[in-house]
Amino acid sequence: MHPEPWYRTADLDRFLDRAGDFLRSRPAAHTVMLSVTEAVRRRGAGAYGDEPPVYGVLERDGAVRAAYLQTPPYPLQVTALAAEEADSLAAHLAGLGHRAPGVGGEREAAAAFATAWQSRTGATVSLRERQRLYRLDTLTVPEPAPAGRARIATASDRPQLAKWYDEFTEAVGEPGIDAGSWADARIAYGGATFWETPDGTPVAMAGVTPQIAGQVRVAPVYTPAELRGRGYAGAVTAEVSRAARDAGADEVLLFTDLANPTSNALYQRIGYRPVSDFAVYDFAVGD
Repeated sequence: MHPEPWYRTADLDRFLDRAGDFLRSRPAAHTVMLSVTEAVRRRGAGAYGDEPPVYGVLERDGAVRAAYLQTPPYPLQVTALAAEEADSLAAHLAGLGHRAPGVGGEREAAAAFATAWQSRTGATVSLRERQRLYRLDTLTVPEPAPAGRARIATASDRPQLAKWYDEFTEAVGEPGIDAGSWADARIAYGGATFWETPDGTPVAMAGVTPQIAGQVRVAPVYTPAELRGRGYAGAVTAEVSRAARDAGADEVLLFTDLANPTSNALYQRIGYRPVSDFAVYDFAVGD
């Protein structure tokens, strides 16, 4: 059996020339790749770290069948893969000496690649997180709403945004980019919103990705631990969801950690409905 014809590049434009239409064909399933490539397009190859991103495309009979990308130090991201495609991707990357700290994608694809990577490299594989992708259906604003209002963050809010971004990434146990750079990027396109109390004190935030291929993803949503349980997260999530839809988004999406029943129940009360399950695996190289 001949290896699958995977094409690899570090050039975003070349990747999108080949895979852009494919990614836009399933904007919900490909929301991560769409938002990541848009961030790199806007902010450059250093948007997620010091190492440049890498991209790959599987083409068969003149059509794109699958794609991957990685922005180190984050895990590899893959689109849907059949088992044999996952194995061919593992062979492709291992043959290039590629270092993958993990993989994320739709549940079956991520599991298939994790199994193939373990077989090809001997890495130890562990499931880090089970996620569920939700899509907004009919928005239901939580009642009663907490006192206060929503407000889009501006340049004067940069220190607060950066602080909360650091706290969020620490809480979820994921690597984060430079907090100041993250805050600057969100402020630049109005991509972060506070819920603030009547006296103007921010008590929660919700971010949104830029609209691309008709979809917007809500991320992150954060309330400091001492302020939780007061309805702030639900209020600010409902507000950014409404604003995204009013701005013309066809799909408003978000991910949850399936290990957190509180957030899963909250977003369903607001009007989000399940689309599909995703998974993230970590890879470790033995001694």
